[in-house]
Amino acid sequence: MKYLLLILLISIPSGTYAQRPDNPLVFQKQINRFKQQDARSMPDPGVIVFTGSSSVGGWKQLDSCFPDHRVINRGFGGSRLFDALYYFDDIIAKYKPDQVVLYSGENDIASGKSPGKVKRLFKKFHRRFKKELPGARLIFVSIKPSITRWRKYPDMAEANRRIERFIRRKQNVAYVDVATHMLNERGKPLPYIFKKDKLHMNPRGYTIWQEQIGPLLVTNKESTP
Repeated sequence: MKYLLLILLISIPSGTYAQRPDNPLVFQKQINRFKQQDARSMPDPGVIVFTGSSSVGGWKQLDSCFPDHRVINRGFGGSRLFDALYYFDDIIAKYKPDQVVLYSGENDIASGKSPGKVKRLFKKFHRRFKKELPGARLIFVSIKPSITRWRKYPDMAEANRRIERFIRRKQNVAYVDVATHMLNERGKPLPYIFKKDKLHMNPRGYTIWQEQIGPLLVTNKESTP
């Protein structure tokens, strides 16, 4: 399956996107690190998998943000929706999760993909998710605004709208709007929730995500007496 996806990918003419062409193999080292972690301690089935790009990968306090849930972080920086599809078995399916929290699409838009293309990629992801994990739940976290990529945000917001409309008609999948809560009263990104690069979030940014995502997580951890 992976190799078929890669062949289809390579067939896309070079120069189609503004930046580097899609090539999921550049993430193999990160995926191998996940495999090494699993070899040391494989999570039990029923875990909640957080995956996506660096906004997930950089969530270092994920466990402490959701202490009442069994969560694992399988985010890998720079990734796009196609990469999540390509590595679906390695970062999602193998864990037999009860729920998956996906943050992806930001790097797609930043590299030149249209909102329509991002929606189509998400639909492919959703289709595979339902086929391979029919009993699991999926959360799509809205593409976030940032100061660095503010010029791209109109397209990101449009991709969010299209994906949200698609999700409305589906079961066991939810859309979480973090983007609105990351904007001030003038509709601009809150400056104090980002690191110095004005792109990646600091702990105050992740607090917003925690507050919006937490209520939708399934119960998968037994309480201690």
